[in-house]
Amino acid sequence: NSIAEFLLLQFTDRRELQLLHFCLFLGIYLAALLGNSLIITTVPCNHHLHTPMYFFLLNLSFLDLGSISTTVPKSMANSLWNTMVMSYSGCAAQVFVFV
Repeated sequence: NSIAEFLLLQFTDRRELQLLHFCLFLGIYLAALLGNSLIITTVPCNHHLHTPMYFFLLNLSFLDLGSISTTVPKSMANSLWNTMVMSYSGCAAQVFVFV
């Protein structure tokens, strides 16, 4: 027996709340993208920010972009399209990219 897909639990069964979940997560996702992108572009461009603290902040921004971009879009898509399944290969790819 092999696993073909995973069943994901929804936050709610009400469609209005699913759309609210999508909108909230979209706002949070876009804010994270904007904030991390600003850090990623500002630190290399400003010579005064070439210190170890900003080097690690730059790396943290890359890590945050990578981790949030592997998990949140799938959650948003599931809320928008009212789907509750994720394929085994999709889950394996998401875990691989996240790690």
